[in-house]
Amino acid sequence: MTGPTVAVLGGGQLGRMLALAGYPLGLRFRFLDPSPGGPAAQVAEQITAAYDDPAALERLADGAAVVTYEFENVPVDAARMLERHAPVFPPPRALETAQDRLSEKTLFDRLGIPTPAFVPVDSEEDLRAGLGRTGFPAVLKTRRMGYDGKGQMVLREPADVPVAWRALSDGAPLILESFVPFNREVSIIAVRSRTGEEVFYPIVQNRHEGGILRESLAPAPGPTTPAVQAQAEEYARRVLEATSYVGVLAIEFFEVGGRLVANEMAPRVHNSGHWTIEGAQTSQFENHLRAVLGLPLGSAAPVGVSAMLNLIGEAPPLAAMLAIPGAHVHLYGKSARPARKIGHLTILAPDEQAIIPSLSRAREVVRNSG
Repeated sequence: MTGPTVAVLGGGQLGRMLALAGYPLGLRFRFLDPSPGGPAAQVAEQITAAYDDPAALERLADGAAVVTYEFENVPVDAARMLERHAPVFPPPRALETAQDRLSEKTLFDRLGIPTPAFVPVDSEEDLRAGLGRTGFPAVLKTRRMGYDGKGQMVLREPADVPVAWRALSDGAPLILESFVPFNREVSIIAVRSRTGEEVFYPIVQNRHEGGILRESLAPAPGPTTPAVQAQAEEYARRVLEATSYVGVLAIEFFEVGGRLVANEMAPRVHNSGHWTIEGAQTSQFENHLRAVLGLPLGSAAPVGVSAMLNLIGEAPPLAAMLAIPGAHVHLYGKSARPARKIGHLTILAPDEQAIIPSLSRAREVVRNSG
């Protein structure tokens, strides 16, 4: 007996991990991606074509039980076209909202979720006027397509205004946000199924460098964590229910004195949830598949404590990583390139004290590879 086919827009490492999580459940996978030979193509069938190719979209959805995506910048029109052939989850309207930072912040604001002050910017005059509201420092961002720190600049003084405008405008709509002096960055992975069942993973503490996630600690340490967890779950629940969401949703927050300020959301499995493969009773990848197929969700409870370190640019020697107690290595089959995520390393331990030696060693091994 063969299981249902899951069709996926995007063929990167997130797709690869979805397939690896789904095979024990008897699922089959088919991917669509414009780039040949990506990480998902190593483990499943890939259709190599543009995301808006009607014939390729029909091939992708042919016989599929459900369509999902592992990359939020796929064309919304493609997702809507696929709805004629199979259910598409998360719903395309959630995808559309997450693709535009102004729409995203407006949704948060409407749902009573705190955000930085924000102003749409369509001209340099708008930018100067907006700074009257946000003050300095502020962050100017492209409304669409920015990720891993791309498409944004911090404005610290008036002299930065023309420089940032020239660098980012290029005819694209922008958004200006007040700079948030945060204590730490945290994120939550939430899951909602087709039946309305919901589960929430423990919040994680994230460290970014150069706009790229470098490390996540799960569950997030610290005395404010229980109160912050409750806030994060409430805010995520509001988004899930307001959008009739199905699948995994990640929301990144700034924590400011125990209070959460929403930064952005991702309507897909997320880098800050990679620790769940070994570190939770059910991984984010398996729970996403359960959700979109209408299956019962698994427990999101952690198994001890975890640390996830991204491997950026180049991987350390495999032997050095495997020699770290509690280490689990994930390499994505991607060639080395500066600033490219080519894998991740997860460290698992029974408690926060026990993880310290292995985490210190892992940081050293990763740092020495750069």
